[in-house]
Amino acid sequence: MRNKLCAAALSVLVLSTATHAQEMKGDVAWDILAGLTSEVGPRMAGSEAEARARVWAQTRLTALGFTGVASEPFPIRGYVRGRDEASLTAPMPFRLAVTALGYSETTPDKGIEGDVVYFATLDALKAAPAGSLNGKIAFIDHAMKRSQDGSGYGPYGQVRRAGPSIASTKGAAGVVIRSIGTDSHRNPHTGVTNFPEGVKPIPAGAVSNPDADLIARIAGSGKPMRISLTLTGKTTPNMTSGNVIGDLVGSDPSLPPILVGCHLDSWDLGTGAIDDAAGCAIITAAALKAQEGGKLLRTIRVLWAGSEEIGGFGGKAYADKHTEPHALAMESDFGAAKVWRVNTNFWTSNKVLADRIADSLSPMGIVRGSGPVEGGTDVEPVIEKQKLAVVDLNQDGTHYFDLHHTPDDTLDKVDPAELAQNVEAWSRVLKIVGNEPGVIAP
Repeated sequence: MRNKLCAAALSVLVLSTATHAQEMKGDVAWDILAGLTSEVGPRMAGSEAEARARVWAQTRLTALGFTGVASEPFPIRGYVRGRDEASLTAPMPFRLAVTALGYSETTPDKGIEGDVVYFATLDALKAAPAGSLNGKIAFIDHAMKRSQDGSGYGPYGQVRRAGPSIASTKGAAGVVIRSIGTDSHRNPHTGVTNFPEGVKPIPAGAVSNPDADLIARIAGSGKPMRISLTLTGKTTPNMTSGNVIGDLVGSDPSLPPILVGCHLDSWDLGTGAIDDAAGCAIITAAALKAQEGGKLLRTIRVLWAGSEEIGGFGGKAYADKHTEPHALAMESDFGAAKVWRVNTNFWTSNKVLADRIADSLSPMGIVRGSGPVEGGTDVEPVIEKQKLAVVDLNQDGTHYFDLHHTPDDTLDKVDPAELAQNVEAWSRVLKIVGNEPGVIAP
């Protein structure tokens, strides 16, 4: 009987999987998401994999009916990952789950080792006297808290962005931070750090949250700590990245186009599903869905940007190259959880258009916000240069930073129903703004 039950359960599982695959087949967003993560995989900026992703993107956009599909290369200062290892050597031996931060300085192959100086916050590090960290390894704590809108990423992220350079100015030989994330798994979160001109780069890594908890407990006990750190990755100049663009040409090409952006590159620990293959899937599928019932008045241009993760170079390159007028810009770069809020920067200048967007989204449970718009890293440069109108479709970020920049950023973390909700919300907005004959201005 037990074997029969197991066989029956297996049959149900196989049938369920087959049914799910059939349901997803032909779904543009899911096909893009699955294809990019499964056929290309991780897409580190400047890497051979990112180059393959551009070819993949051009082929896919052309097949979907986009015109003027082009790859637009540009040079970058990249980061090539090496061997990432770290261990506590005192008060006990313990191997830490660590990842190098982008633009970390390279350690010798044998690594470095030093006494650990614990800082509970970034402000505590800032207050440390000059020279107080000479030859030592700084550990910077400050656990990120969950929020629906992801607003904590700005202030908490400064530990990663600025912490290593501040530690360097205090004389540190290296720095380890608590990962900027909200999970409790032994998955470290990578991400870029920066060393301003005149500041000596030092090795910089992030450990998982449970490992950071351990370090904090030991620091609280007053026992001396030592860490060995090996990060052999290298900052590499003159690498090639690039953007991919494609248009769905409107019936009135004289009207400035709508720009919708995402980023094609990803970090290398996972397959970049939520960050940001999902975004590219959402904007592309929505642009096509918005054409149902007839071509829009305005051209919709998709921008699959390169090198967002290590400095937003793709958005800057697009804004420098494309000086032609645009009407409005939007971006999807926050995973694939449900859209819950809409913000625009033209409530006052074009209240009727803003009301139409809000009214269209309201039946989906998407509320109208009143906060400032952000646009996103890949469209922000052109927004600022041309003073564009912006629509932000805010996704639920409660669990986004569990996965962000970790090995867990994989396809199985995306809910197909939530992905479809994004596409529907985006397509409703694009149909409205794409058929607006009047001026769209902030």
